[in-house]
Amino acid sequence: QEITGVVTDSDGNPVPGASISIKGTSLGSITDMDGNYSITVDEGATLIFSFMGMKTKEIVVGSSSVINVTMEADEVALDDIVVTALGISREKKSLGYSVSEVEGDDLRIVPQENVVNALNGRVSGVQINNTGGAGSSVKIIIRGASSLTTDNQPLFVVDGVPIASQLNNIGTMGSGVEVDYGNAIADLNPDDIESISVLKGPSAAALYGTRAGNGVILVTTKSGKKSKGIGVSFSTNTVFEKPYKFMDIYTNKFANGYRPDPNTTVINEGSAGGVGPMLDVGNTAIQWPYTAEELASGVAVAKPLTSKGKDNAKNFFETAITSTNTISIQNSSDKLDYRLSYTNMQHKGFIPNSDLHRNNLSLNTSYKVLDNLKVSSSINFANTGAKNRPSTTDKSANPLQAIYDINPHIDIRDMQDYWLVEGQTQNAPYTWGDDPSDYGYNNPYFLANEINNGFSRTRVFGNIKADWAITDNFSAMVRYNLNNSRTVRETKISSGFDREMNGAYGLSNGGGTESNADFLLSYNGPSDGDFSYNVSFGGNMMKQNLLNSHSHTKNGGAGLILPNVFSISNSAEDNLDSGSSRYQKQINSLYALGSIGYKDMIYVDATARNDWSSTLPEGNNSFFYPSVSTSLLINNMVDMGSKVSLFKLRAGWAQVGNDTSPYNLYNTLSNSGDWGSATQLSNPAGILNSNLKPEINTSIEFGTDLALFQNKLHMDFTYYTSDNENQILSVNLPVSSGYTSKLINAGLLKSKGIEASIGGTPVQTENLKWTVNFVYSKNTTTIEELVDGTDYIQFWKEAKGGAYTWVGEEVGTIIDRAMVRVDDPSSPYHGWPLLDDEGWENDNSTLSDEDGNRVAPIIGNYNPDFKLGFQTSVSYKNWNFSMNLDWRKGGQFVSQTHRYYESDLTTQRWLDKVYDLSDVGDIEAYISANAGEFLSPDGEFYPLVGGPTAETGGFPYTDGGVTLNDGVFLPGVIGDYDENGNFVMTQENIGGPGTFYHPYGDNFPWSFTKASTFDADYIKIRDISISYNFPKAIAQKMGMQNLSLAVFSRNIILWTKAGIGIDPEAAFQSDSGTMAQGVEKYNVMPWSIPVGIKLNVGF
Repeated sequence: QEITGVVTDSDGNPVPGASISIKGTSLGSITDMDGNYSITVDEGATLIFSFMGMKTKEIVVGSSSVINVTMEADEVALDDIVVTALGISREKKSLGYSVSEVEGDDLRIVPQENVVNALNGRVSGVQINNTGGAGSSVKIIIRGASSLTTDNQPLFVVDGVPIASQLNNIGTMGSGVEVDYGNAIADLNPDDIESISVLKGPSAAALYGTRAGNGVILVTTKSGKKSKGIGVSFSTNTVFEKPYKFMDIYTNKFANGYRPDPNTTVINEGSAGGVGPMLDVGNTAIQWPYTAEELASGVAVAKPLTSKGKDNAKNFFETAITSTNTISIQNSSDKLDYRLSYTNMQHKGFIPNSDLHRNNLSLNTSYKVLDNLKVSSSINFANTGAKNRPSTTDKSANPLQAIYDINPHIDIRDMQDYWLVEGQTQNAPYTWGDDPSDYGYNNPYFLANEINNGFSRTRVFGNIKADWAITDNFSAMVRYNLNNSRTVRETKISSGFDREMNGAYGLSNGGGTESNADFLLSYNGPSDGDFSYNVSFGGNMMKQNLLNSHSHTKNGGAGLILPNVFSISNSAEDNLDSGSSRYQKQINSLYALGSIGYKDMIYVDATARNDWSSTLPEGNNSFFYPSVSTSLLINNMVDMGSKVSLFKLRAGWAQVGNDTSPYNLYNTLSNSGDWGSATQLSNPAGILNSNLKPEINTSIEFGTDLALFQNKLHMDFTYYTSDNENQILSVNLPVSSGYTSKLINAGLLKSKGIEASIGGTPVQTENLKWTVNFVYSKNTTTIEELVDGTDYIQFWKEAKGGAYTWVGEEVGTIIDRAMVRVDDPSSPYHGWPLLDDEGWENDNSTLSDEDGNRVAPIIGNYNPDFKLGFQTSVSYKNWNFSMNLDWRKGGQFVSQTHRYYESDLTTQRWLDKVYDLSDVGDIEAYISANAGEFLSPDGEFYPLVGGPTAETGGFPYTDGGVTLNDGVFLPGVIGDYDENGNFVMTQENIGGPGTFYHPYGDNFPWSFTKASTFDADYIKIRDISISYNFPKAIAQKMGMQNLSLAVFSRNIILWTKAGIGIDPEAAFQSDSGTMAQGVEKYNVMPWSIPVGIKLNVGF
């Protein structure tokens, strides 16, 4: 007999595509767009109704010819549905590759200004760094670096709209001014997100082709589909952040910058690199604040030297406040569903006069035009901006640097009135005491208030899409999406800044448009009981058009004509730096994908994509990216009992690519300024390459997924390896060629790693539920090949160290310079430090030997050994507690901040490294007897003997006719080699006659990076929350449908192995317009424990 009916969900909505099969046979059918079905079956047979994410139902056929079925959501099954490439929802069990999905509710447990930060600790294989502070750049690396020359950022896709989130966000208008304006993903509103899927490997991301080389992060925003009629939601949260931990810089023992000659009673405030009298022991000196007139007339008198500035950082920073308010309206009906939302975020920062705001407006709609035709759209508007983004990098305009530059006998609160002559001269400590415009350092309050870096970034992105179910099995999708952005930046520098004494002004405009047109044809083959399959074919045309322009007073030039009148016209024409650039790119693509399943036991997926890129030469601009993966459901092949819900083995192989930026093929002339009345044109220093090919990432991954006890316990494990070849590199050329470098394809990067997670629900009763989840990841990336003549790749350099990697070594390696020692094995001084002719340190500046092998010592790596995340939540009746913990093990970072301040002798750590041998007696004999400690050091410093004062072991040292007891010496030997290579000693430098003494303030081992390299291990409770859902009866009495209240905090525990007051995640500084990992310089925001309250209301 023929059976007909309608399949609906628990809300009465039709369920299109539901499967109806006859138990024990290979016969079946599926529902149409309205949930209708028909099937011919014998009376007494059993019909099985199933649909992804819903509980399967079995119904025995009776005499009735109409069987209507209501299907219920299966919470367990819903957990196993993930969004994959092109936004296609798939059952996780059928995938042959790893995909991590985080629900929007989990991201919003504790509000974050940037949604990427909420992924920390929740997703394996992901490493996130940020420069600190609201609105700052966030770097996310998935499964290690895949390219040697790009920023390795993944592609973000929001409702089908690609959004690149590069790290080239540094503004540099004004000498000594460098500002981090944040990257594009910061414009996304966390309150609008339904879920995030992280496509980690090429197998998952291959369908995105040349843009997927670094992985893909899919963001799905909320819609009105789940609404029952019109609903209104409102949420508000406020976060207070009070700084509590600061850089451990000051010894608070000495008045830095003491001037011995010609006026022994005046502190040279601008010379941090020197040691003055001890503080808090009764010493006196003439000290700032005073005027030049007071000094000349003798009115300025000596006052007691005390550590008034020990709390300068604490007294400068303010409590940060962030307020976020969101309202949304949603509705769903048979034909139309929509969601409209608006969010406003306001932030006041730690640094005075710093701020950030963001406004988001989004509209998601879906309309059923016909029974088989649906049109949907997503429109998002975001405006992010600030009146002032302070400079927080290695530049003079950075208030963070100025705070710690202040000598410890000065109270920063005496500097709050920062004008000495308003609009002209800062009220700041003088360098030599007699010229108020010769600042020892800038007043941090001046920097915070009189250097204003405002910006406004407006982004409009969205799509319109049509889905047409041509038949029950065949469908078509067409979509057009647009991403348009515009950023205006304005820098105003008042007169009096030490790098721009006449002030400066700059204005820049940048932005552009990316459009994507897509189509996708899909065929979902009918099931014959054993096999299921589906195939799709589609294409994409991507166009980018970017335009940037700037005009500003020349950095370090003549400045403004009229003081503090901020306009381009207030700069002389020959004092303007102006320019513009245009960037166009197009990629045309075709792709296909197919999946076949056998008896819900074996699934095989295959994809193929071909891209044609405008940035590569005509002969090399077409490239093909295939992938294949398989999933074996062992629990469906073998009866493993009811306790095993899932036991899956999976494997995948794929290729993706990475092309180059536009205009890297042919050399063009550029304007290099005027010569008299003539305009000069010049060739670039490097040769471009018209034969470039895309970088290729070939990846293999294996894994297993296990679920036990009806999914109450789940585990998964993945091992992957990736070969990234055809690296686009710039190699050096001999000067005789007329160029300095050439762009080529060469090199091979190999990444390998493991990812694992284990979690579940140990306790679940009617009133109590406890869930736990652990995520683990480990990755190493090595350089396997480079082009002949290139020994290493330099990622960044600071002083004489940096991140360099040789062939066969790991990316992220931090190297140092080697200490020069006597290498004559026959000499009694073999192994002793070999000093120069005046007793100063020597370093070996050679990085590689003649064969290209590294000789520079390795002192660390900025990548972690592994990362482990832990999440737990406990729900009891209406109460909920949740926590997210993150542990990083291993890795190092370089603190240039510590390096500079230790060289300026302000840290207790450096003082503790100096040997006070004043009570030893015969120092020469003592050092000889302890040669292993003093003459064969393996530590981070040259051993330094002496001290800054007589009380601390300093030796008498005369300079300019004035003798002070701040002399020190470096133990070692002075000499040279004869023609036979034998070492000939000319002077022992171990405290005996002839020993060279130097001022304590000049003896920091600047040549060596190890002294400022620290372990990057940390443990963080990233977020913690306690919430209460009010009973529905109480909410309804107040005219609401639901009501909840939460209190939360972030970083309530932050432990670092380094223990120096710097978060290793912030070891991430600007470098040539982008960001360098594993190093920081004056990016030293204070630690805080944000505490907030959040209210959610539904009507």
